Amino acid sequence: MDQNSYRNLISESGGGKAKALLRFMLRLVSIVYAAAVVLRNFCYDIRIIKSSQAAIPVISVGNITTGGTGKTPLVIWLCNFITDKGINCSILTRGYKSQTGKISDEPAILSKSCPKARVVVNSNRYRGSLRAVAEFRAKILIMDDGFQHRNLHRDLDIITIDATCPFGYGKMLPAGLLREPLRSIKRADAVVITHFDQSSVNETENIEKKILQIAPGITIAKAIHQHPNAVMRKGLSLSIEELKEKTIFAFCGIGNPNAFLNRLDEYGLNVVGSKVFNDHHDYSSFDISEIYEQARILGAEIILSTQKDWIKSTLHADNDDEILFAYLALELDFIEGDDKIKALVEKVLI
Repeated sequence: MDQNSYRNLISESGGGKAKALLRFMLRLVSIVYAAAVVLRNFCYDIRIIKSSQAAIPVISVGNITTGGTGKTPLVIWLCNFITDKGINCSILTRGYKSQTGKISDEPAILSKSCPKARVVVNSNRYRGSLRAVAEFRAKILIMDDGFQHRNLHRDLDIITIDATCPFGYGKMLPAGLLREPLRSIKRADAVVITHFDQSSVNETENIEKKILQIAPGITIAKAIHQHPNAVMRKGLSLSIEELKEKTIFAFCGIGNPNAFLNRLDEYGLNVVGSKVFNDHHDYSSFDISEIYEQARILGAEIILSTQKDWIKSTLHADNDDEILFAYLALELDFIEGDDKIKALVEKVLI
């Protein structure tokens, strides 16, 4: 089952007896998963399992659901905020689905977007922290996707919640998208609600109310994703206005593909076709050849993806001057609460 079919299955109540049975089976599995998560967290809470302490402060960025909630853009924003102060910062990442000789999307994006920082890839973040201190003389660490990685003690815990699908359909994996119970939000010091502009005022107010019901007094910030232009090889770019003059074939393999595709629609772009892959898809030359074939059939002038997808697929792209191959650049832009997040970071830096 592909990602879109899975999301449709867990988000809907209809679909006949077969789908109802499948959802029931997923709920049974989710009970076992939830029990394991709760037990693990309990063991950390009462210190049966102890977290390792890094030699320097650690800021964790994570989430409570699977899928694209905007962790990477927030890590980049935090890292650049810190390094602009002249403080040596390293980023700890597990390098999800990275393989020897393969391009891993998130570490590559972090390295390119945070030129003053060093990215350390290690599934064991404590070992990664030792390397960051010993080799790169880091003074502070930012742990990417670290909320569930409680093996490493953190001095500041920030989670991102996607306004378009904030609470994972209210169910634990695999019946929903929750990685752990909603009450776990209480462990965090701050929440950044992302894709804030892609949800209605009433919906976003309800999200904020629910967060505060779970964790009264928690710091809440709100952010949107800006897309200043489309970037191609050799640093060439097209503005959004220039993109509007092109016919586009879009593709992506991210946690929340609808957020990307809906954004193209909101910009008024002429998308003649699209293809969605599973999150962190490992693109092959066959995949990209198929994309080019569909783009040609539909008369597309440009193939457009996210930066994560572009990094892993551009080596397979044709040298076709008639069809441009580009990604939509992404920047995190706070609309409220960035001063509160900065204040929390400043306390860690002292």
